[in-house]
Formats: sequence, structure tokens, C-alpha cells
Amino acid sequence: MAVGEYLRRQQSIDDIYRQVTRAAAAGLGINLSLGGIKLISGWYGHSLALMADAVNSLGDSIATLVVIAALYVARRPADAEHPYGHTRAEGIAATTVATLIIVSGSFVVWEGIERLFAAPEVPAMWTLWVAGTNVLLKEALFRYHLHVGQRTGSASLLANAWDHRADALSALAALGGLGLIYWRGAAWVSADAAASMFVGLIIIVSGMHQFRVSSSELMDLQADTDLVEAIQRVAEGIDGVEGVETLWVRKSGLEYFVDIHIEVDPHLTVYAGHAIGHRVKARLLEEFPRIRDVLVHLEPASVRHEEDGLEHTSPPVRSSDECQRPSRTEHSH
Repeated sequence: MAVGEYLRRQQSIDDIYRQVTRAAAAGLGINLSLGGIKLISGWYGHSLALMADAVNSLGDSIATLVVIAALYVARRPADAEHPYGHTRAEGIAATTVATLIIVSGSFVVWEGIERLFAAPEVPAMWTLWVAGTNVLLKEALFRYHLHVGQRTGSASLLANAWDHRADALSALAALGGLGLIYWRGAAWVSADAAASMFVGLIIIVSGMHQFRVSSSELMDLQADTDLVEAIQRVAEGIDGVEGVETLWVRKSGLEYFVDIHIEVDPHLTVYAGHAIGHRVKARLLEEFPRIRDVLVHLEPASVRHEEDGLEHTSPPVRSSDECQRPSRTEHSH
């Protein structure tokens, strides 16, 4: 992706938070409504698969509340105890949602197993309409959350999106189980329990996938290639920067932190090098609204020593405690 195209797609961080919060709130309202309808329908229609799906939807509502609360915390400014801010709250919410998905799926599987050995009870056929409507709404909610999640990079909203896709598939399984009973008779009543177990397995697999993705982000995974390349090109285009030696970009919630080593003329004064470092930081913060802070480290560009005629490039030096201090512009001597 060309750097110009990437920059045109940038959005203000406030707008990103608003989009994610709005999408999460919409999901909360739909999940609460669907959960209540499916619970009542499953109870009076004697469908375990529908009731299991209702429990999952109500669990999704709790997970969405966690996401909304995390977004509120993530926007709080940095303080003495959290000099890097509170952006990790969004990633923590994503892993929490993934864990809740796994627990919910395990509960559904267990209920299905119990139903297999219980006295058979034929579900009412009108529950087919409830299950079918649920499939359509959940798939629509998945596509909405997936679109917003990919556009904003929200791990918690993407976790919610794939949870909705799992719900849509599980609702389809419930619909299939009820359909078998309707078309083949009461002898197929065990299909309802089998469908509920299939529901649970889908939910568990989805939760494990989302847990792996969100936990990787918490471990400071390097940002996607498009963003890293765009940052490098902008930095290299700044007057006084002769090259980018090292570039680390880590995602923290909906925002990013950048550590960049730039090469400059080794004969510059400290004051001149300091000015270049500040220009790099200011330009990156201006061009990429989702970057919260930039740590600039100066390295001397390759020089040829007159004494021995050998080319020498100073290696990057960065101590472990430098990674722990708040962002600032550094200077190599």
C-alpha cells in the first residue's frame, strides 16, 4: 500500500473511539433483545438448542459491557502510575471476551450432553421462525462489527464480531436440529440436543482463536506491515534524516507506540540533531493520529574514517531500562 493511500485512510483517534463504542452499544441492545426472546421461546417451545443460544446471547451482552467499560478506561490520560496511558484496557477486554466465549461454549456443550440422557420433549415448531430470525440478525451484526473492527483495529470489537459469527453458525445448527424434528418426526428429537452440542463446540473454537489473537497483541506484537512501511517512508522524507535503522511499532488498544532509530550526519551538533529528532516526532504524530507517542533515537550515519580508510557504522545501543522510561527524544553523541 502506498504511503499516500495509507495516510488518506487515517482517522482521528476520537472518531475511532466513537465508532467502536457506537458499534458495541448497538451489539449490546441487539443481544439483550435476542437473548430475552430466545430464552422465552425456548422455554415455552421446549427447545434446548434455542435456550442454549439464548444463554450465549445474554453472555455476549455481559462481554459487550466489558468492552464498553474498557473503551472508557482506555481513553483516560496518562498519570504517574501509568505513564504510557491506559490503552491496554482494550486489549485486556478482548482477552476477557474470548475467555467468556470459551466458558459459554463449555456450558452449552454440557447442557446438550445432559439433554441426550433426559426424557425427550418435542420442541414447538414455531421455534423455527425464532431460530431463523436469529441467524439473520447475528450474521448482520457480525458483518457490522467486523467492518468497524477492521477499520479501527479494535481487538475487542473483532472478538465480538467473531463471537457473533459463531452465534450465527450455532443458531443455524439449532435451526437444522429443529428442522429435522419437524420434517422427520419426534424420533429425531435428539437432534435438538446434538445441535446444541455442536453449537457449544463452535463457540469454544471461536473463543480460543480470539484469545490467541488478543493475547498476541498484549505481548507487543509488531504492527502490520502497511503501517510500519508508511511510518518509515514519512520519517525518511524529513529533512536531515539519512535513513531509518530500526523501527518498532507496537499496538496498544486502539493506539500505537513507536520506537524509531534514525540515522543523521555524525558531524551535526547536539542541538541540530535534537531538532531533527523533534521534527520526526512531530511529523509522525501529525500524519498518524493513532500514534500516541514516539521515541526517537539518533544514530550516526555511515562515516569513513580518514585515519584507517575503513567504513564504520555505529551499532544501535539501547539499554533495557530505556524501554521502561516515558517517551522522549534521545540523542546519540
